Amino acid sequence: MKILVINCGSSSLKYQLIDMDNEQVIAKGLCERIGIAGSHIEGKTFDGREYAADPDLPDHTTAFSYVKDALLEGDCKVIDSLDEITAIGHRVVQGGAVYNQSVMVTPEVIREIDKLSALAPLHNPAHIQGINACTEVFGNLKPQVVVFDNAFHSTMPKYAYSFAIPQDLAEKHQCRKYGAHGTSHKYLVERYAEMKGISLEGTKIITCHLGNGSSITAVKDGKCIDTSMGITPLDGLIMGTRSGCIDASAVTYLQQHEGWTPEETSEFLNKKCGLLGVSGFSSDMRDNIDARDKGDENAKLATDMLFYQIRKFIGSYVAAMNGVDAIIFAGGIGENSIPTREAVVSELGWLGIKLDAEANDCRGKEIKISTDDSAVEVWVIPTNEELAIARDTKRLVEAQ
Repeated sequence: MKILVINCGSSSLKYQLIDMDNEQVIAKGLCERIGIAGSHIEGKTFDGREYAADPDLPDHTTAFSYVKDALLEGDCKVIDSLDEITAIGHRVVQGGAVYNQSVMVTPEVIREIDKLSALAPLHNPAHIQGINACTEVFGNLKPQVVVFDNAFHSTMPKYAYSFAIPQDLAEKHQCRKYGAHGTSHKYLVERYAEMKGISLEGTKIITCHLGNGSSITAVKDGKCIDTSMGITPLDGLIMGTRSGCIDASAVTYLQQHEGWTPEETSEFLNKKCGLLGVSGFSSDMRDNIDARDKGDENAKLATDMLFYQIRKFIGSYVAAMNGVDAIIFAGGIGENSIPTREAVVSELGWLGIKLDAEANDCRGKEIKISTDDSAVEVWVIPTNEELAIARDTKRLVEAQ
């Protein structure tokens, strides 16, 4: 069975074609700057062949047509017919309180995703475009599945996901914590259990998905009990361009003094804050660490804030679960930033954690970075959201 996994952003389309018989990635690629000048598509195959082109990509349907052609034609061809693709799996950021698990695509599902766009205005409309693009190319005979980013967090208890506002208002506007990156967090704990050969029952794990967007999740018995992102992916940790946690009064204070509209305020908090806002020059953790090491005080402040907040969330989740068995790092920063992991783990000695500095000197590798006598295991596990989506898609299609 071959599953095509699609992840659409507002101006991008990522894809992977995965052979589910051995979970091998056959081909993968990216269409970017869709609907923007300078459109680009690139990809590579399992055997190392690569391609790149700069066609005009006015919309997601056109972009998906190029994906189809890349799979079927040219030097990077990997299949002879679209019939070889059994199903398509889509990532959808926000399923709200409506969906707590992956579902087959139906007209009703598409309508619900559209209704929830207010909770993810940059993402949900793009996901619908991706679904519609696939339908235009494949027709209605090819099954499609949507995997919701927040579904893994649906097990949070009400006291963890509720905001301290009148509950009739909260229910009227579906105003509560939903979280994000759930597909990644779910993959990480399941992969940990697979490597250890254990059941998740009885385990207490903290997963740290750290990248341009970052979230930390407390997972008890394999189920999420709390996560750092809120009603949108703006809440929680300081991120590449997002502010993370901020006093609501600071937001209204800035609005009043700067004369911002709600839309301008959202733009500011989502795109002009975080590492970029504090450092004044870059949203990339690598740039900030390099500048810090050269004496840039604002870059030092930005990195120190992130290190501190990661430790603080970990500590709070240890308290929430009354202990922890393992801490897992993933995402672009979590998997590749040696200084970040060192700065965080070195301050967790109160948990009996001991860092193996030699093991930690790695990037993008699945490895335990705590010593054998550490009271808590610390791991780096590269996340694989696409494989998690493909697995859910396969399960649902086979159950039909």
